[in-house]
Amino acid sequence: MFAKGILSGYKTYISRQILRGLVKMHSPGRAGAYNNREEYMNLFRTFISNAVCLTGVIGLSATAGLADPVKLRMGSATSDSDTDVYKIAYTELAANLEKIAPGEFDVSFFPNRQLGDEKEMMQGLQLGTLDMAIITNAVVANVVPEFVVNDLPFLYADQQVAGGVLDGELGDGLLSELEAKGIVGLSFCESGYRHMLNNVRPVTSLEDVVGAKYRVMQSPIFIGMFENLGGSPVPMAWGDTITAFQQGAIDGLEVPAWVVTAASLDEVADYMSLTGHVYSAAELLISKQAFGRLSDSQQAALKTAAKMACGNQRVRSAEIEASIIDGLRDAGKIEINSVEDTAPFRDAMAPLYEQYRKQIGSERLDAWLAAVSK
Repeated sequence: MFAKGILSGYKTYISRQILRGLVKMHSPGRAGAYNNREEYMNLFRTFISNAVCLTGVIGLSATAGLADPVKLRMGSATSDSDTDVYKIAYTELAANLEKIAPGEFDVSFFPNRQLGDEKEMMQGLQLGTLDMAIITNAVVANVVPEFVVNDLPFLYADQQVAGGVLDGELGDGLLSELEAKGIVGLSFCESGYRHMLNNVRPVTSLEDVVGAKYRVMQSPIFIGMFENLGGSPVPMAWGDTITAFQQGAIDGLEVPAWVVTAASLDEVADYMSLTGHVYSAAELLISKQAFGRLSDSQQAALKTAAKMACGNQRVRSAEIEASIIDGLRDAGKIEINSVEDTAPFRDAMAPLYEQYRKQIGSERLDAWLAAVSK
C-alpha cells in the first residue's frame, strides 16, 4: 500500500507539471513561459524517465518479500512417530530453516516409504526426481563405497567420538564424494547404536557369540563382522526375520534399541546385550539438481540448518535410546546386560578393517582410525 501511494502521488505530480508546461508553451506573454517546444519536451522526457525508474524500484521492493518459498520433498523409510529418529531430523531441519531463512523454504516430509524404499530414494536423488532424503549409511555405501568406513564394527567408542569425526574435516570430505553421483551430502544424522538380541545366552564376552546364528542385513560387512566374531551370520530380509526368530531358524539378531520397541522384540527375545557393535550413521541428502536451484544464500542456509539439525538429532537419539532401555528394564520382559570390555571384540575386527582398506582408501582409513583413537 505504501509503494502504491508513492507511485500514485508521483503520477499526479507528473500530470500537473505536464499541464503547466502546456499552458506555458501556449502563453508566450506570461512570465516563466517556455521559449520553445524543445525546452518543454526535454522536461517532459525527464519526467517520464524518472517515472519509469521509480516504478521499477517500487515494483522490486513490493515483490521482494512476496517470493514463493522453495518447495522441497524429503523422504524417509521409517515412521512419522514423534520419537522416530529420522522424523526428528526433519522436524529439526524445518525449524532451523525457518529461523535462519524465514519464509524461504517449504520442506514436506514423506515417511513410511511413501517415496520408495531407501535404495529407490537414492536413485531418485541421483536422477533429480526426489529432492531430499535421510538414508541409512549402509545403503549410501552401495552407491559411494567409501561410506562403508562408517559401518566398520566397534569403530566409535561413543556418540561424542562419532559426532566429532563426522562433523569435522573427515566427515565433510566423505560427504563431498557424493557429488560425483549427483547428490549433495548435507550432514550426518544417526539411527543409533546396534545391539545383539538372542534366545541362547547373554553376550558378555567374545566367546558368547561363537556358534550362534544371527540374522544380519544383506550386507557383506555385516556378514564379515559375525564371521570374525565366530558366529554364524544368516543374511535375511527384515520381513522374514521375526518369524524365523520365533521358529528357531535363527538364534538372534542385531538392531538399534528403538527397533526393539517398534517391533515388540522384547516379546520374542530372552536377552538383549548392549554391544553397540555398529554406530548407524544416516546421511541427510539433497539432489544436486534441487540444490542447484537454490540461491547462494539459500544453499548456505540449508547447509547450516542441516548441520544444526543432525547435531540436535544425535542428542535426541541418545536420549531416546536411554529412555527405551530404561523402559525395557522396567517392563522386565527381556534380560538386558552391558558389555564391560569391548576391546577383544574390536581386536577381532582387525582383519575386516584390512579387507575394506582398498574400498575405503588407505589414507582415509588411517586418518579415521587415528581420529577415533584420540
